[in-house]
Amino acid sequence: MTRHSPGEAASAAPAPAVPTLAGLSEVAARHDLILCDVWGVLHDGTNGHRAAGEALIRFRALPGERPRRVVLVSNAPRPWAGVQRILDGYGVPREAYDAVLTSGDLTRDLIAERPGARIYHLGPERDAGIFAGLDLALVAAAAADLVVCTGLFDDTRETAADYRDGLAALRARAVPMICANPDLVVERDKQLIPCAGLLAAAYAEIGGAVIYAGKPYRPVYEAALARAASLDGIGAPDRARVLAVGDALRTDIAGARAFGIPSLLVARGIHAEELGVAAEQARLGDIADWLSRQAIRPDAVIERLIW
Repeated sequence: MTRHSPGEAASAAPAPAVPTLAGLSEVAARHDLILCDVWGVLHDGTNGHRAAGEALIRFRALPGERPRRVVLVSNAPRPWAGVQRILDGYGVPREAYDAVLTSGDLTRDLIAERPGARIYHLGPERDAGIFAGLDLALVAAAAADLVVCTGLFDDTRETAADYRDGLAALRARAVPMICANPDLVVERDKQLIPCAGLLAAAYAEIGGAVIYAGKPYRPVYEAALARAASLDGIGAPDRARVLAVGDALRTDIAGARAFGIPSLLVARGIHAEELGVAAEQARLGDIADWLSRQAIRPDAVIERLIW
């Protein structure tokens, strides 16, 4: 043990440098399973990223003691099949992944634990599929005993401030909220679009009870590893050989760190503006200073997911 004389502070060891990868191939052989984010990695809400899908296909083809697997883990507030249809539309090949797990799937599980619940759906109609086939009644906010938040009604112009009065009314009746998408924002057309996580944070701030379904919370990682284990019947790989890939420090990277698995941050996502790569022609430079100011750091950074 190092001892210091009275009044002498121990100097903190510098944090190890975070490497910037040219491609996934630099670390692929170290991993048996990739838990891959969707929005921000495989598409940007407007365009699919072909190279990302190709990188995952090449990962899955690597030889090894066990099959290499990819589970897509998304905070999308809809069941996995809906996300798969979106990926099909963006041209992401199904050969790039083995399974899809969404916060919508976890939300459905939470609702199923409350049969007959009177639910107020706080979110756009396009997310209504999250309730299909479940034992519940969709009601107005004033009659609800549970609110399920999938997002803002109009995420192109509204903010959390527009929901202040409605959230206060729910809080006054102590109505719990399930947040079906913990993301605060996503990127769409180079713009950051508010998500359900913003409303959930506003509700929690006034004392509302919130249950989060999705990243960065532990249950989604447990479910993802269980899904991976079911693919081959040989159990989940050691956590050291699982890699979480995503574009958000708050969800993808923080969640991976808390669960004890390595992480890879994709720079061209919601942090693109901060990292100076919002413009298509821009190239990722030295980001050591930016990383030093973050509470959570990834194990590696890549400009975009490529092989």
